Amino acid sequence: MADNAPKVLIIDDNEDILLAAKLLLKPYAKLTITEKDPSNIPSLIKNSSFDVIFLDMNFTQDMTSGQEGFYWLRQILNYDPAAIVILITAYGDVEMAVRAIKEGATDFVLKPWQNEKFLATLNSGYALRKSKIELLNLKSRQKQLSEDLDKKFHDIIGVSQPMQNVFNTIQKVAETDANVLITGENGTGKELVARALHRNSKRTNEVFISVDMGAISSSLFESELFGHVRGAFTDARDDRAGRFEIASGGTLFLDEIGNLSTELQAKLLTVIQNREVSRVGANKKIPIDIRLICATNMSLKEMVQSNEFRQDLLYRINTVEIHIPPLRERREDIPLLAEHFLSMNKRKYNKPELKLGENTITKLKNYGWPGNIRELQHSIERAVILSDSSLLSPNDFFLSDSDTGSEMESAENYNLEEVERDIIKKVLLQNDGNITKAAKELGLTRTSLYRRLEKYGL
Repeated sequence: MADNAPKVLIIDDNEDILLAAKLLLKPYAKLTITEKDPSNIPSLIKNSSFDVIFLDMNFTQDMTSGQEGFYWLRQILNYDPAAIVILITAYGDVEMAVRAIKEGATDFVLKPWQNEKFLATLNSGYALRKSKIELLNLKSRQKQLSEDLDKKFHDIIGVSQPMQNVFNTIQKVAETDANVLITGENGTGKELVARALHRNSKRTNEVFISVDMGAISSSLFESELFGHVRGAFTDARDDRAGRFEIASGGTLFLDEIGNLSTELQAKLLTVIQNREVSRVGANKKIPIDIRLICATNMSLKEMVQSNEFRQDLLYRINTVEIHIPPLRERREDIPLLAEHFLSMNKRKYNKPELKLGENTITKLKNYGWPGNIRELQHSIERAVILSDSSLLSPNDFFLSDSDTGSEMESAENYNLEEVERDIIKKVLLQNDGNITKAAKELGLTRTSLYRRLEKYGL
């Protein structure tokens, strides 16, 4: 018998009926419970979960009216609103069947029944029960999700003053349609801020489309962002909408925008200015309505000075700029973040007993975190996986040189590009030159890392 066979409860005061039904269902039900006395229904429903319940309409106290059946139907549905109740009676008629359905019964069968009819009713009732349970679970998850989303900035953790400044700016800007430029080092959570802006905006019920500009090659840029028509190029077998079209009505998030060539910057600027796109291979203009949010870990102002980034595009995308501080500048947030990631990974790896020691927290606070929050998250996960104790000690965290924290404290004295170059060089050495591993640790795509290697001559 299949594990997904139904659990069935049959309530009837006729022992012959109960025996016949139990014998019939033996090959088809995972469990069949029979009961003569309807007064036992409450305890049966409370102590067990049944997929289908067959309930007699008429018991010895009331042989013909069906009132007892209706009473117990209401009692069952009171205990389990998702219950599938199929009423059975020898005195059924259309009027009673209609009333039973209106009061919550799933179906109605007459006795003596035809076995095929009985089994078919069981199967359809069981299928409905599974659908009801799935719907209830979905509603429960949706309710929890809605409650979580109603919490402002629920996925951005921080009590430090720099983060409070970020929250205040999000609060002021979110409800507008102003273009926002989010700046900050890799791993600081720029996309989380972008999603918070969207979630707290008037477009919250529309789509949020994220595009990693560093992962899109120059040859595919127009097709990916603006779409194409069939036959526009060799592999264009169908019409395809671009990200701008898909995001219309909602928010478009362009990450790593500093990686665009000046030629592609010009095409992007045209679309932003005109608020319309043309698919590759077509002349038709398609109007778009988007809220644009961009992000970068580069200094676009310096890139403007060196003619690497268009000044007019910079003006377009940063009506408001939000800077996300690196983790080393918000050390008081490290214990909160560490506990948050620990809680996540305790559930993920079924290690509920794990805790962070005080000396461990001290070590985490003193480390420079060149990879920022993403590095902290990965470090916590790795420690959870490898730890054999219920207490995570400093030795469970394989951080780089012990003086890295002091080195990073003085990073503000360095040129940003020099700092980035040194971090990339160090991570490459730690990963024995493996580009894939280094890119993952740095929070970059392979393409983005290759561009930086070329840029810095590494």
